[in-house]
Amino acid sequence: MSRLAIVTGGAGGIGAAIAAELAAHGHTVAILDINKEAAEATAETISDEVARRAVFAVEADIADDASCAAALEKVTAQAGPASILVNNVGWDRIIGFLETDADFWDKVIAINLRGPIGLTHKVIPMMVAGKWGRIINIASDAGRVGSSGEAVYSACKAGMIGFSKTLAREFARANITCNAVCPGPTDTPLLNNQLGEGEAGQKIYDALKRAIPMKRLGQPEDLAGMVGFLASDKASFITGQTISVSGGLTMNG
Repeated sequence: MSRLAIVTGGAGGIGAAIAAELAAHGHTVAILDINKEAAEATAETISDEVARRAVFAVEADIADDASCAAALEKVTAQAGPASILVNNVGWDRIIGFLETDADFWDKVIAINLRGPIGLTHKVIPMMVAGKWGRIINIASDAGRVGSSGEAVYSACKAGMIGFSKTLAREFARANITCNAVCPGPTDTPLLNNQLGEGEAGQKIYDALKRAIPMKRLGQPEDLAGMVGFLASDKASFITGQTISVSGGLTMNG
């Protein structure tokens, strides 16, 4: 059954792979991203690759409530109420905690925690009205085990895990599931920007590969398959879970 899925930060990296996966499952996909041109290019590419699937882009700044509200209004006017929400957008810089300041904290919190909470608050009523919903929050293993140089980001992602579990409890009777997917180190533009260019960045990259039992970094498509499953009817009895996709770097259970 085709449904409307919203994917934040879907212009590239993990978000673009998720958007393509959901389109392949037959859903209409709205890509929300602050980079309108990149989002539109991604939507066109997915539409070309997945025939007859409606994929469109809407400019939105997740850190701005008014921007999100305006974007959501455009999405619903074009495609109706949303049934699937993937809170994927994220941002960070690898920097020691004592080198950060309040402005940096505010930006990280706004993008990684406050913004997704605000957008979810606007979307859930549509799911309640439709008596069906899937919320997938892209958290991070940094929120489960911590990550040096990412103190505030780790705090935000831990918050998203707790947020997911609470939503799962509150809305289970409304036939809405909510799960958190935690990427391990994944080969994306965000990671490359965090590591930086040059020999120092390459050393960290290589060290990450050595630490992962599967001896490679994740690819965006590794995450997309899990999200596609959690958004499907096959995952109707799975809610409140935190699932790592990390090549075995982190294990739980």
